[in-house]
Formats: sequence, structure tokens, C-alpha cells
Amino acid sequence: MPKLSPTTPLIHPECQIANSTFGAYVEVGAGSRILNTTFEDYAYCDRLSDIANTTLGKFANIAALTRIGPTDHPMDHASLHHFLYRSSYYWDDAADDPATFEARAARRTVIGPDTWVGHGVIIKPDVTIGAGAVIASGAVVTKDVPPYMIVAGVPATPMRARFPAAIADRLMALAWWDWDHSRLHDALMDFRSLKAEAFLEKYNG
Repeated sequence: MPKLSPTTPLIHPECQIANSTFGAYVEVGAGSRILNTTFEDYAYCDRLSDIANTTLGKFANIAALTRIGPTDHPMDHASLHHFLYRSSYYWDDAADDPATFEARAARRTVIGPDTWVGHGVIIKPDVTIGAGAVIASGAVVTKDVPPYMIVAGVPATPMRARFPAAIADRLMALAWWDWDHSRLHDALMDFRSLKAEAFLEKYNG
């Protein structure tokens, strides 16, 4: 396994990537399709992820076979089919409809820092996943998820908070995900060994 790079994303084979940007230490799993998306530092997705019109926060953990920000078909028109807006695929003299693609791109999904999106999850457009939240495998997320909440099901509903509110608030205030690479390295053994409250006590969170 090659090391991750502060300057160049590790993009595995057979990915389709368009109009997307990548921060430091980013990885994109094999066969993923990434469109109009920003991967902030340390974010990654596993194989066969389909991510569109999304911002992945720092340290976002995206499992395999996920779909984030999937686009909608025009349900208020006479037809749902994409011949309406991908018209050039069907007729030599017909242009695609730019308004459809602009409207899709404007519907951003936001995945907060240090989140975990489980295997096979679908997250709809215009949804925000708060920092530290966990989305259980197979969930379909149609509404915003608060920070440090665990959700599951179809549609996804809250199961429990990861931490008491006071601990979650302190983690949000500490915002360790904004630390530089060197400081993260210095704290590595504490990240490994200390539970959240003890970590906060040591780092004045």
C-alpha cells in the first residue's frame, strides 16, 4: 500500500472523476465515481463510491458502495427520462439542457469532519451530516444529522448520541481536525489510547 501524500491524492484504478478537488492525504477507492465534489484533507472513500455535488469534511470516512448526493429526475415533467436534459445523446441537432445540470450542482450535500458513513449508505442532496456523526450501513439519509449522532434505517432515524452533549460540545470546540499534520503526529498515541473525555482533559477541550 503506497503512503498517502500531502500534495497528490491516491486515486485507485478505474475511477471516473470530474470537476472535483482534493486536499492533503486523500484517497479515492477503486471504481469510484466522483463529480463536482471536494475532498478536504484526510477524507477518503472506499471502492465503488458514487459521490456527486458534495463536500467531504476533513477526516471523513466513507465506506464502500455508498452513494452521496445522488441526483433526482424531473418528476414534475411529462417524462422522467434523461432524454429531456441529455438530449445530445439522442439527436444530433439537440443540445443538452444546462439548467438541469446547474440545478443539480447547486444542491450540495455536506459531510462534516470525522464522520463515518457505513457500507451501502445513500445520502440525499441538500443534507448536512454533522461532525463526528455515524451513519449505519444500509441507511438512507433524507434529513440533516446532528453532530455526534448515530443514525440507522430507511429512512435514517437517530439511534443514540455517541457522547453526552457536554462531551460533544467540547469536541466541537476543540476541533482537533483543524490541527496541522505535525500536531496530529505528536498526539497520535493519545488519540489511540485515551477515551474522548480523557483526551479533552489533556488537550484543554
